[in-house]
Amino acid sequence: MPSKINASVSSGLVVDSDLTGSLQLQTGGNPAISIDSSQVTNFAKQFQIGGVLPPAFRGALATNLSVSNNTEAQISFNTEQFDTASAYSNGTFTVPVTGYYALNCFIAWSGDITGYWSFAWKVNGSLPHANAYQIQFTAAAHGVAGSDLLYLTAGQAVTSWVGQQSGGTKFVTAGGETFASIVLIRAA
Repeated sequence: MPSKINASVSSGLVVDSDLTGSLQLQTGGNPAISIDSSQVTNFAKQFQIGGVLPPAFRGALATNLSVSNNTEAQISFNTEQFDTASAYSNGTFTVPVTGYYALNCFIAWSGDITGYWSFAWKVNGSLPHANAYQIQFTAAAHGVAGSDLLYLTAGQAVTSWVGQQSGGTKFVTAGGETFASIVLIRAA
């Protein structure tokens, strides 16, 4: 039996101790957090940020995406590995909770890419900052990773875009090679 610290609604703070080296924090007599003598921590409920479960999404491109020269194309990561808040649909992540989000992606191009390639996260159709990922290739390339940390407000629409200037049509490769993830790391 662990030592218990209970926030009781009738008796205030109640402490029961023993010699096991384990600790249990309770609220209203119900276990909330247990820490054993090896410092392993268990939570009775799922971890929450600002009183909500952290929204998280990860998806991959289902079919190759054709991108014409000197154009932008929106990427729809429509093979979802998970979408904990049902926030991603038809290429758009609709922000469910205001806060700080980590956005990550890997874009794989098929064949040789010469010229310029770009990737951008757009919020409500606009770049959230002045810089997008842009690289000039002069030889065969397989892909580029990008990440960002953005402050987003509930209801904003986040989309992913690629572009290229190679002189011809190129393809973004599907089959799990091109993917993105978005996760809330801190609520506002």
